[in-house]
Amino acid sequence: MDAVSIIALSMGAAWASGINLYATLFMLGYMGTTGNITLPAELEVLTNPMVMTAAGFMYCVEFFADKIPGVDSSWDTIHTFIRIPAGAMLASSAVGDVTPVIELTSAILGGSLAAGTHFTKSGSRLLINTSPEPFTNWTASITEDIIVIGGLWAALYHPVLFIIGLIAFIFLMIWLLPRLWRLIKFVFRRIGSWLGFCDPPPPIEKKLTTPAELARK
Repeated sequence: MDAVSIIALSMGAAWASGINLYATLFMLGYMGTTGNITLPAELEVLTNPMVMTAAGFMYCVEFFADKIPGVDSSWDTIHTFIRIPAGAMLASSAVGDVTPVIELTSAILGGSLAAGTHFTKSGSRLLINTSPEPFTNWTASITEDIIVIGGLWAALYHPVLFIIGLIAFIFLMIWLLPRLWRLIKFVFRRIGSWLGFCDPPPPIEKKLTTPAELARK
């Protein structure tokens, strides 16, 4: 594999792990088993039938848990301690037999990327769960599964396009995460005020965008 393909596989595995770890493990194992890709020696363990069976079973569990409002957020909370280390490990293993410095660098970047995608996903789903109907939750969950499979496919077969898309996603994530955090704090404070634990949050200010609104201001 050339350098671009290695970077795409390493960061692609870490990125996808933050969204759906078990789908990532199963897809990489399946692609390696069927000969569609040649996995680095450190990732060949993913082609083991026991590993694939475990990953497939856990993906089935997550598939249903991820579509139940409330359960999905609890699942995401628990997997904060699973997806991020796994993303770092996959990123480090995907670079192959290299120097410890490169392995450690890949682990740091992969863990950070997995953390970013994980918190973006879990924060978005927490806000979606404030809606009483389940359809937005189902749509978000299925969309995430499709994104993981499509993103890994692009990383394996179109690494340059994937890296360009990943850079765009990182900038979007940097812009989105602070806004998600403010909205989540607003939701939790509103819930706390209903339960009598704190004062209600101040209303979110609406930006004035038209000349008439600016004049009234």
